[in-house]
Amino acid sequence: MKLRTSIYLAGLLFANCAVPSYGQAFNAANDTIKISLSEAWHRAEEHSRLIEIKKKAAGIANEEIKDARMERYPEVGIKGSAEKASNIPVYEDGLFSKPTQHEVIHTLYKASADFYLNIYNGNKLNLKIEEDKTLHQISLIEKDQAVSDIHYRTAALYLDLQKSYIFRGLIIQDIADQEKQLNEIRAFYKNGTVLKSDVLRVELELSRRKMTLVTIENDILIVNQKLNIITGEPDERVIVPTDPDTHQDEFAGYEKYLADALQHSFSFHISERQTELSKIHLRQVKANLRPKAGMYGEFYYANPQIFLYPYNPYWYSLGVTGVKVSFPLSELYHNTHKVRAAKLELEKEEEAHKDTEDKVRQQVKEAFLRYKEALVQIGVAEVNVTHAQENARIIRNTYFNQTSLITDLLDADVQVLQTRFELAAAKIMAQNKYYLLQNITGIL
Repeated sequence: MKLRTSIYLAGLLFANCAVPSYGQAFNAANDTIKISLSEAWHRAEEHSRLIEIKKKAAGIANEEIKDARMERYPEVGIKGSAEKASNIPVYEDGLFSKPTQHEVIHTLYKASADFYLNIYNGNKLNLKIEEDKTLHQISLIEKDQAVSDIHYRTAALYLDLQKSYIFRGLIIQDIADQEKQLNEIRAFYKNGTVLKSDVLRVELELSRRKMTLVTIENDILIVNQKLNIITGEPDERVIVPTDPDTHQDEFAGYEKYLADALQHSFSFHISERQTELSKIHLRQVKANLRPKAGMYGEFYYANPQIFLYPYNPYWYSLGVTGVKVSFPLSELYHNTHKVRAAKLELEKEEEAHKDTEDKVRQQVKEAFLRYKEALVQIGVAEVNVTHAQENARIIRNTYFNQTSLITDLLDADVQVLQTRFELAAAKIMAQNKYYLLQNITGIL
């Protein structure tokens, strides 16, 4: 029993004088806010850099879709040039003889506009748009997953802080009860009905409880800072949780949670979209063997006129339009292994998706059973508290009637405190497992 209770009540004798000033300083904090878990979630969402990154990624993916759609419009360009040309030397008597200079028009100008409209490119543009849409869906799922994860991390810290406050209240009440009991034992000692060692043993246990209070208050400060960081509050701000939320969907069955997971699970749907990407990639590779057709055109002004003979130094214009069709014959052999690789990639993603489904089922089953286990633990802890309190009452009566030892009394008191801690911890753990189950199923 002593080994078990040391987890809660290990400490030093000098804590008797250290606790009062520390507790007063802790309670004197004036920068204090009381928030609910939903408010903590809201603050964490606003402050989370990871969520902001995922939002930016989703925005980028959305712009990629719009950019791919813009490729449906023709490519249009304009250009102009101004050039200087030299005379043309003509070597009538060989390269090593003096040439005669053939006069040409030295200044050339040209301004033109051209366009190309993709009519058909093996359906690659539609596949690119479909691919970008799938990537956008993945980015949205990842953003929702980041929100759910930050919700669970915030809930875990919030519940941990809540548990520390409950422990603090329990230990303070227990210290008050022990001090009252110590006064009674001192009175019995003065009357000569108990030994001095009994008084010393009670004082020792009381000092350990006060040291435990110091540890709990430090735990509060540590968890408080972690919660401040995740919610974007200053480190010095004291967050006080609201009353514990005991509302839990404890009657839902495993099949319901599994159905929710297969409908909302982030990892399951990301894997599903990855499989869709592999299917699109296979279709893109197969499209390499399809013809390409497009309409093109050009209109320009130029000077001099050297399009038709005889040339002359005048401005002229010319417009050309047509249809261009091509077929990549080399892809008949270049594309063979690319298609095989794409098919194998698709098969790999399909197996990975099935593996992800198995993992989701396993995670839901484990989280569901642990949640149910935590609910059972609450009931067990409540019974243990009742038994420990009754046992402590009996031992206390027998001790003051001088029919039991001080060690029995101290052990009984420790059991009461320990079972109360266990009950509080069980209730917090049940809530933690409930939010974990919601996070896994994708509905947190």
